[in-house]
Amino acid sequence: MELALTLPILLIVLLGMLEFSMLFFARGSVLEASRLAARRATFPGATREIVLDEVAKLLSPRLASTAEVFTEIGPDSGDVVSVTIVVPMLTAAPDLLWPIGYSLDGQSIVAETRMIRE
Repeated sequence: MELALTLPILLIVLLGMLEFSMLFFARGSVLEASRLAARRATFPGATREIVLDEVAKLLSPRLASTAEVFTEIGPDSGDVVSVTIVVPMLTAAPDLLWPIGYSLDGQSIVAETRMIRE
């Protein structure tokens, strides 16, 4: 009898932990890709294509396939360089908690990095 009462709660906790850990890992990957792509964009001669190649190289193929990359690269030394990466959460993790009202649909992982161009 007790198992029938506690098993659904335990299952929800385990699914939540799994979903959160996958999202946490994906967030770290997106943040690191944003930082390294912005660092690459600060070098002389950097273009948007170079930044996109850097992001694609750093993200997993699944995340890179749906990632939107926004760049602002100033032409002169001392200008601000900005790299923003947006990845839908449904790409990063399965939507395991939708039966209890918590859905990842329409939510995104966003990482933005700004640096000064060399």
